[in-house]
Amino acid sequence: MRASFDRIRGGELGSIPAVLAIIVLVAIFGLTRPDSFLSKLNFANFLEQASSIIVIAMAVTFVLLLGEIDLAAGYTAGVAGAVLATRLQADWPLIPAAGMSMLVALALGVFTGFMVAKVGIPSFVVTLANVLLFQGILLLLVREGGSVRIQSEAVNDLVGGALSPGLSWLVSAIGVGLFALSQVRRQRESHGAIPMSLVWLRVGFAVVLVGVITFVLNQNRAFANAPAPIKGMPIVIPVLAVMVVVLSFVLSRTAYGRHLYAVGGNAEAARRAGINVQRLRLSAFAVTGVIAGIGGWFLASRVNSVDANTGANDTLLLAVGAAVIGGTSLFGGRGRMVNAVLGGLVLALIPNGLGLVGKTTLLGYDIDFSSSGVKFIASGVALLAASSVDALSRKRTT
Repeated sequence: MRASFDRIRGGELGSIPAVLAIIVLVAIFGLTRPDSFLSKLNFANFLEQASSIIVIAMAVTFVLLLGEIDLAAGYTAGVAGAVLATRLQADWPLIPAAGMSMLVALALGVFTGFMVAKVGIPSFVVTLANVLLFQGILLLLVREGGSVRIQSEAVNDLVGGALSPGLSWLVSAIGVGLFALSQVRRQRESHGAIPMSLVWLRVGFAVVLVGVITFVLNQNRAFANAPAPIKGMPIVIPVLAVMVVVLSFVLSRTAYGRHLYAVGGNAEAARRAGINVQRLRLSAFAVTGVIAGIGGWFLASRVNSVDANTGANDTLLLAVGAAVIGGTSLFGGRGRMVNAVLGGLVLALIPNGLGLVGKTTLLGYDIDFSSSGVKFIASGVALLAASSVDALSRKRTT
């Protein structure tokens, strides 16, 4: 039963193309621009740039598992960020302001889920209408063309702040320890199907990888004339790690998560098995709304403000693309939270690396790789490639 469930949710195989893409992109950009791309400052900035897309990709994963879509998740993030910013500007304490932001995000998600699950309108149509509806709400909150600056140090440090070097090592040690415990537990549950040597190999790889990353981030990455050194792991890394662990537990270790995979794999069979498909669909959109709202905090923290473009433009496309590139199926029934992380890293690497490559001559043509056109083309090709892999793998299993 456990092996069957692992196959349904995609196992580790769905993540392999994303991992290979990360390796290839790092190799290409590292060889092309070693001084800038492989710098400590760019490494930390890259992780911070990817954070908001990763969180919103985690949000849409819940509806993608059902074979649904939420085109308005980016604007849900924008509205939640605007509510947080306006409440803080009105001198609300941080906790009540964050709570109000989450309540609004939940309400938007429940509204979407109700229209899809209860009224029966296709999710594509509902969320397409919500793009206009939520954008209008965002414009009203930020007063069309204006912006709301965030003065809260705690919010601004979410993306941009860093832990002390000592605390960075402590967080890394705790993370590796928890990973080792999970691997040992998984080996015991497999009743010997997973060899212990493989467990220690994975743990050893994690120790080396996390150790190297922590060591690099603990070095001073500020410019030579900077007024103060910048050292330590960005706060966003442990925050994202906690979110991945919690949401992965929900999907893989709870009845709710198993029901999501079951409905996404075959809704009629799930209904006959006693699963309330309508209620599950509504709840999935509600969860997507809440997590997208948290993504709004990341978007606001990145620029220390909220305006009419927060969560707009290509935010949603990149988030859905991140989930799909990471290995989550657009057809439902297959995907994991780590897919959102891997896909988000791929889509963050592309503009980051191309921006540093800049103008160069290729095959006799002068090409500006830092232009938006080239970046969009590269991201689109990556998404098409990932979708093709997903479609072909589906054909082989049918």
